[in-house]
Amino acid sequence: QVQLVESGGGLVQTGGSLRLSCTASGLTFNQYTMAWFRQPPGKDREFVASHIHKDGSTYYADSVKGRFTISRDIAKNTVYLQMNNMKLEDEAVYYCKALSTYDKYWGKGTQVPVSS
Repeated sequence: QVQLVESGGGLVQTGGSLRLSCTASGLTFNQYTMAWFRQPPGKDREFVASHIHKDGSTYYADSVKGRFTISRDIAKNTVYLQMNNMKLEDEAVYYCKALSTYDKYWGKGTQVPVSS
C-alpha cells in the first residue's frame, strides 16, 4: 500500500521560512518523479515544484522560483520543499505527489497559513 505523508506545515510570517517533508512508503522511491502542489483557499490546485528521478532535474512554478527549493533524500524516501521569503500568496494546503509512467499517488496535504 502506497503512502505519502506530508509534514512540516504550520503558521509562518511573511518573509519567514518553512521546510516541508514528504515521506513515501510502499513504492520504489527512486523510480518516481516527486512533486509538490498547493491549493490556496478558494482556488484550484497548482503546481509548485518537481524533482525528476531520472536525472535529478528540478522545475518550479514562476511564482516560487528563487524562493523555494525541492530536494530528495533517497536513503530516507523523503522529498523536501524548502520555502524561503514566504509571501501571503503562498498560503495554501501543500500536497506531495509521486508519479511514474504507470501510476501516480497523492498525499493528504499539510496546511501552511501565512500571516503578515
